[in-house]
Amino acid sequence: MPTPRPDLCTDAKDAVKILLLEGISETASAAFVEAGYTNVEQQSGSLGENELIDCLQHVDILGIRSRTQITQRVIRNSGRLAAIGCFSVGTNQVALDDARQRGVPTFNSPFSNTRSVAELTIAEIVMLFRRIFPRSNAANAGAWHKSAIGSHEVRGKVLGIVGYGNIGSQLAMLAEALSMKVVYFDPSDKLRHGNVTPMVSLDELLAVSDVVSLHVPQTDNSQNMIGAREIALMKPGAFLVNNARGEIVDLDALAAALRNSHLGGAAVDVFPVEPSSSGARFKSPMQGLDNVILTPHIGGSTCEAQDRIGEELSRKLVEFYSGGSTMGAVNFPQIQLLQRPAGTRIIQVQKNLPGELGRLNAIFDKHGVNITSQHFQNDNEIGYVVLEADRHLPDAQVLLKQIQALPNTIRTRLLQEAA
Repeated sequence: MPTPRPDLCTDAKDAVKILLLEGISETASAAFVEAGYTNVEQQSGSLGENELIDCLQHVDILGIRSRTQITQRVIRNSGRLAAIGCFSVGTNQVALDDARQRGVPTFNSPFSNTRSVAELTIAEIVMLFRRIFPRSNAANAGAWHKSAIGSHEVRGKVLGIVGYGNIGSQLAMLAEALSMKVVYFDPSDKLRHGNVTPMVSLDELLAVSDVVSLHVPQTDNSQNMIGAREIALMKPGAFLVNNARGEIVDLDALAAALRNSHLGGAAVDVFPVEPSSSGARFKSPMQGLDNVILTPHIGGSTCEAQDRIGEELSRKLVEFYSGGSTMGAVNFPQIQLLQRPAGTRIIQVQKNLPGELGRLNAIFDKHGVNITSQHFQNDNEIGYVVLEADRHLPDAQVLLKQIQALPNTIRTRLLQEAA
């Protein structure tokens, strides 16, 4: 594995290369520029593995959305890459463990698009109950199906939410405003809002719900969470909405349940395999079925959400790169740091082994450096250390290289005001 660059220093902000892929909002680049980071490149598309490896030899901060895959091979050949920003909720497109072991924190934006996803979900629920899409398609084809048959109000219907987190709880509030009865299942104990009712099991929720909406992350436990067995437990004529992750639902089983009319309809925004670009061909067993809404992974794709994500995540990345704060990183020990004071801040990512802090402090002692504060957090594999000196260190680069030479140092960074 190539050794990360040991002398990263935020004084030369114009030398810090930032690459933003997949049409990330202009608010992100504007925030970087406002913070002094002017070397920002934006691209509308994603990059393949080999292209990424080539680019990352000269990139310090990488911003992606959901299509770009940061694999183990990309991480291990990532040149001087110091941080990854996932301008989305999910981070499953990044080999997070490999990034952590290389000292590269990965940040996301878990709250900024919750309203957008919740609004799309509630709109889809109304359209499924009213059979809007079949009637719209018929009208576009010249037919005039003016009938109340199969069309229902959502008022008084039971909405079952699987995953009562940021999005699930927002959806519950919107649904209750429409006079729906809301039940939810979440393996974690969550603070309830309004009149929602927790279910003791997923099976119980499926059995009582008129419409089921999924809002869980992609994990080993959620893989194929909704298969043929679970679909069979749902009410005849019920609806299923998946705006979470594509791997959660067995789409073949869902398509079969729609064809035999056990379910009355479905809305799906995420798929196990998605096209790599807007122009690529999309294929799914859900195509051509009655009362089915298919959307191209746009649950969080509103102008408002993308602007919020751009602002929020660029701020986290600036706070990390300029000051060393790792709050909001999903794969890294978290340290909240105030704005960097005058003087020197040296950062070390180390293997989490006994005696490492002592070896690090011995170097500072050898150089006669007075440490004014020390911050340290660790997980099972790595430790994250931030040391502050009360003055500008003229020999800081020498000290930095000695820290880098310690056998269990993964990465070092120097943050020092100009003399």
